[in-house]
Amino acid sequence: MIHNEEEYKTTLERIGQFQKQVENLREVEKIPENYHLSVSGFLAELDRMNLEVREYLWSHPSQFSEDRRTA
Repeated sequence: MIHNEEEYKTTLERIGQFQKQVENLREVEKIPENYHLSVSGFLAELDRMNLEVREYLWSHPSQFSEDRRTA
């Protein structure tokens, strides 16, 4: 889970890196089955990170400070 702006920005950078990797594989992998096997892990991780970003953006900043007080 993303807890602050630094983690949010780092996650966005990772998403960009993973997307570039998938784009690269789309260009170089000629066999569809190999492509699908190669990118499946990247796409699963992209889905997970995008969900974390969505949850972070859905939460109001005050919720994070409240969570820290009760932890």
